[in-house]
Amino acid sequence: MGAARKSKQDLAEEIVGRLARRHSTAVVLFHHAVAERLGLGPTDHKCLDLLRERGAITGSELAAITGLTTGAITGVVARLEQAGYVRREADPHDGRKQILYPALERSPIQDVIEPLRKDVTALLENFDTGQLSAIAEFLAHSTDLIYRHAALLRAHNLYAANPREPLGQPLLQTRK
Repeated sequence: MGAARKSKQDLAEEIVGRLARRHSTAVVLFHHAVAERLGLGPTDHKCLDLLRERGAITGSELAAITGLTTGAITGVVARLEQAGYVRREADPHDGRKQILYPALERSPIQDVIEPLRKDVTALLENFDTGQLSAIAEFLAHSTDLIYRHAALLRAHNLYAANPREPLGQPLLQTRK
């Protein structure tokens, strides 16, 4: 059955049920390979990504975003600093805190992922502006939902009497 003949509901079920999960797995495995190529662990690599995306942050903020303990973040930061990816500076307003900064203007990660970026850019040439806008909107909104649901899962796991009980209603109601 071609994509044109599938109903909206069938397409949505295929995206949520199979394609998004398959995409997520491929992304995780790709980033494990990138981390390995750079001599980093996957957690270290993604913490560095968060730092590059969000700018200067404290270790406590990085711990809150990732759900890692502050002790685990201390290890991550030490490894990233030793590898030359991160530098620390004392917080000018609170000497007990350190602010983390990317240490390099251009990360070697860029060179490792560049072949994939080129292939994705070539793939996107097959879509018109409207389709690209829809893809961009989907990625932006689904990423926000994933961050929210990760935070909900962490909170639920910390505070629920039974962490395996269902979370309840979805965060985003469908448009009608």
